[in-house]
Amino acid sequence: MAIFAYRAMDSSGRILRGETEALNLIDLEMRLQRMQLDLITGKPARLHVGFGAPKIPLRERIHFCFHLEQLTRSGVPLVEALSDLRDSTENQRFRQVIAGVVESIEGGRSLSQALGEQGQVFDPVFCALIRAGESSGNLPDVLRELNESLKREDELRSFLAKLIIYPSIVLLVTLSAVATSMIFVVPQLSRLFQSTGQTLPLQTRLLINISSFLVNYWPLVLLAIVAGTIGTAVWIRVSPRAALRWDRLKLAVPIVGDVYRKIILSRFATLFALMYSSGIAIIDTIRVAQDIVGNREMRDALIRVEQAIAEGQNVTAAFSSARLFPPLVIRMLRVGEHTGSLDHALKGVSYFYERDVKESVERLQTLLEPALTIVLGALMLWVAMSVLGPVYDIITKMKT
Repeated sequence: MAIFAYRAMDSSGRILRGETEALNLIDLEMRLQRMQLDLITGKPARLHVGFGAPKIPLRERIHFCFHLEQLTRSGVPLVEALSDLRDSTENQRFRQVIAGVVESIEGGRSLSQALGEQGQVFDPVFCALIRAGESSGNLPDVLRELNESLKREDELRSFLAKLIIYPSIVLLVTLSAVATSMIFVVPQLSRLFQSTGQTLPLQTRLLINISSFLVNYWPLVLLAIVAGTIGTAVWIRVSPRAALRWDRLKLAVPIVGDVYRKIILSRFATLFALMYSSGIAIIDTIRVAQDIVGNREMRDALIRVEQAIAEGQNVTAAFSSARLFPPLVIRMLRVGEHTGSLDHALKGVSYFYERDVKESVERLQTLLEPALTIVLGALMLWVAMSVLGPVYDIITKMKT
């Protein structure tokens, strides 16, 4: 199918623009009619170079699970429930996705198959859980668990945003102030110092040399930073070995790496508990989880866990040999296996990691703010002392 850009009018007379897949203009008009839209103009869309389709916000999927759970639990037929969601969704891109799901179901596919065709929005875990809900007949319960899982993930992202945004703003403002002083202020003071002929202290000479380098070669410095960043990103993308080393480095960074590892394990434990309690086999759960952990080092560990279980080891021994979880979590899994309540043990693991991640992020944020203030304050103090020291000497000589 081709991607068509269109202008259409809704029932209230509002003009909407968007893009959607269609075989031709006739098919495009029929698809828009199912979305309660009247086609005005349509043409093949230009390809987005270097960028994919707009991402669907996580909140849209949360609302999707909540409303679909409420409607299906109330006995509303699936196609009608999805049609209501399509008509009430404000996000134009997600509206098109739901319209595609409705068309697939009307074409004879199941809900999980229709969602699987929208892989850019619904990941394999989501589709596997929906498939399990369809097979067991408890789709509303699965949707409720998915909704809770997505809300916890959204909350975790909010914690990470708090951790990243403040230090980034402080760092950007401070470095901008230092760079501005190096390029515009220090050269003026350097000419003043040279005109007096006085001997400058070491830190002032170092500051002047750095400033001179930046003034003369700032295009090369900027180009080197941009080229280095792009080159490293491309190298990581095309080289599996480089990508593995990068993922290992992220886990090995002091303090931050430990929090990052806990975030990955928190997400894995939550999904593992959700999939296992929905009746999905452990091997299938681990195999699906390998693609969603987001770190190749952790993915290799899960591959070893899958191989160990396939060879006959129990869950506790497999995870213990892979050294994924700390001893406390391994003991929780062992008790769950022995008592036959592994699903409850997995939910306990999920709760343990969610709480640990929140506490770690809050603790790291508490430590990071004063540490960043001290480091950047020391940098600003060095610049100030390097400049003000010679200026004070000049003023003293003028008075004498």
